[in-house]
Amino acid sequence: MRRGPSGGLGEIAVDITTEIPTSYRALFTIPGFPRLVGSMMLARTASTMVSLVLVLFALERYHSPGLAGLVTFLAIFPGLMVSPIAGALLDRHGRTRLMALDYGVAAGRVSVVEPGTDRVSPPPRKREGEVKLLAVGSVIPRKGYDVLVAALARLRQLPWRLIIAGDYGRSPQTSRRLRAEIARLGLADRITLLGAVTPGELSPLYASTDLFVLPSRFEGYGMAYTEAIAHGVPVIGTTAGAVPQTVPADAGVLVAPDDVEALTATLQRLIANPHERERLAAGALAAKFPSWSEQAALFARVLEGLA
Repeated sequence: MRRGPSGGLGEIAVDITTEIPTSYRALFTIPGFPRLVGSMMLARTASTMVSLVLVLFALERYHSPGLAGLVTFLAIFPGLMVSPIAGALLDRHGRTRLMALDYGVAAGRVSVVEPGTDRVSPPPRKREGEVKLLAVGSVIPRKGYDVLVAALARLRQLPWRLIIAGDYGRSPQTSRRLRAEIARLGLADRITLLGAVTPGELSPLYASTDLFVLPSRFEGYGMAYTEAIAHGVPVIGTTAGAVPQTVPADAGVLVAPDDVEALTATLQRLIANPHERERLAAGALAAKFPSWSEQAALFARVLEGLA
């Protein structure tokens, strides 16, 4: 089983691999992988030794701890630059590639069955007055609620109200911090934390929402985004993980994760501009996602192929 967008249980697992190693030791069965690991360890050891020699040389020749520190920084600076670039490139390889790298399974032996999304007939939404915002997802660091609250704190002059529907028991420390920050900013009367909700409780929330916003730091798929879009709700998300592949360009606006400035500007534009919300809502209504019945049939075909 897999947790739903608000933290409850209700969906079957949908990422199917034809073979899952029992541990990372299975990586060493990949041809050439042990030699690669050995080379990496030797390279790391050599890099550490070079850094140590440079530091000792700077101290011996120039008697300058400051220079020794600068030398150490310059020695590790290439790694600091390459790591985020490598992470960004990996992020763009998609879910199949990420799974293949994580489990050591050849990409050709991985089948991905994405969650289904059932279309609903949303009611007409008002164009004026208070804008109702909705965020759905467990209250954990990855969902970026701290970024959302920081952005909304800068938009007190606009008419908005936010509901966060998501389990706040999975990370009690994150929940405490979020509540404390909401209180500190004086937003307790405008932000409501509902906790985990049932599917029956969630559907009316989508129906009464003007704008869905979730500045997640990573999503392997993003079911909450597709559910909002299926209800004809325009969304604000991020460019993290699989969100750009999940959210159609004409149904939502994506900003970089952890970018409070960009999120604030996007919220301000959409809260203040009902015509822009209507344009994105039309894009949401036109979006096409496979249904649960279609994905269940695909799931069955994958299982039949394993028999």
